[in-house]
Amino acid sequence: MLSPELDVLGVLQAEAPLTDLRFGTFLAPALIPVYQAVADAVGRELGVSTELVEETTYEAFREDCYEVSFVCSLPYVLFEREGTWPAIPIAAPILAGERYRSEPVYFSDVIVHRDSPFRSFLDLRGRSWSYNEPFSQSGYGITRYHLVTLGEIEGFFGPVVEAGFHEESIRMVHRGEVDASAVDSHVLGVELRNNPELHQSLRIIDTFGPSTIQPIVVSPRIGYELRQEILNVLLHLHLDPMARPLLDFGAIDRFAPVGPESYDDVRRMLAACEAAGFMHLR
Repeated sequence: MLSPELDVLGVLQAEAPLTDLRFGTFLAPALIPVYQAVADAVGRELGVSTELVEETTYEAFREDCYEVSFVCSLPYVLFEREGTWPAIPIAAPILAGERYRSEPVYFSDVIVHRDSPFRSFLDLRGRSWSYNEPFSQSGYGITRYHLVTLGEIEGFFGPVVEAGFHEESIRMVHRGEVDASAVDSHVLGVELRNNPELHQSLRIIDTFGPSTIQPIVVSPRIGYELRQEILNVLLHLHLDPMARPLLDFGAIDRFAPVGPESYDDVRRMLAACEAAGFMHLR
């Protein structure tokens, strides 16, 4: 439960009114319209100016540059372990589709080219592998954890390639440039829907997860009352006629409240990898 900010005497602090909110997204470019819809809706409802900035590294998140951010759960947990506290999770999407069971979770689908001989994850021993970036739970963290559970920490894959984004990993498998990749099921679903040619060339041979899905987080600079106002907008966003079509575009049913404890599953996976001394895919 979030609590109001107290001064040194234990008196509830008054919050300084904000006239603008900066949103930063550190997630997949395919879902930028959804992130923009969230920023726009918060601005409309709270009567403030909003700006969405696309980031390609996590330095701005580490440095607390934004009032609201769309981030992967892994850097949130990693920075917390470092002793920094750059954000507070308040909400996360519930994705459309029966596999998500109306919970704020997602999966990592292991994809290969449809014409390849691979039928299971173990068939990928010594094969080339693509991941989006090392701060990704769905593309990197959970793959690392899966290898730990298999006892495969001595170099399971052949060449391992950083693609930059899940969308590029998908296309690398599609073009036959790498043998396989673990891809965020949310991004994969949207990409396959929007690009039928990808659907014809890819197969899913395994699935990792679920993991608690990426949170919307607010800076600790944001006071309790404003946090609650932003959360209220998010929890009712699926009823907003301006935002609803963009949520549908992003295959999002609605948003649900989350907190720091919601990401204990990611903490457990990270701890298992640390205990095994296996922090880098190879």
